[in-house]
Amino acid sequence: MLLQEKTKQIGTVAKETGVPIKTIRYYEELGLLKASGRTEGGFRLFDSDVYERLHFIKRAQSLGLSLLEIKDFLEVHDQGDLPCNHIKEKLQHKVAVIDKQIQELILFKQELQGLLSGWEAVIDNSEPKICPIIQKD
Repeated sequence: MLLQEKTKQIGTVAKETGVPIKTIRYYEELGLLKASGRTEGGFRLFDSDVYERLHFIKRAQSLGLSLLEIKDFLEVHDQGDLPCNHIKEKLQHKVAVIDKQIQELILFKQELQGLLSGWEAVIDNSEPKICPIIQKD
């Protein structure tokens, strides 16, 4: 009886967290969550730490971390260590990637603005090009 008081059925966890049952099952399949057992009817039971883990998973995903990365962090946590340094490295890498993407987007925007600033109406339809303005050599 004590086991059932501190564990929650998967449906209750889903309802209280807003995370669909399918997603919780998927996280368990990936090793992000562990059911502590099953009811007589076969429903998964989870310890109360499932709430903290689900909150961590959702927050980490919102920061652009993959489920595989999150699994690695949780494994570090499960071994009794804080994964904060590992997470910091990943987030620093993500910032570098974003900086690179920003630079690429700035160059792309400048190219588009250059095309638009020199835009002229083309009336001559004798060229075999689809749109001579963007197909300039």
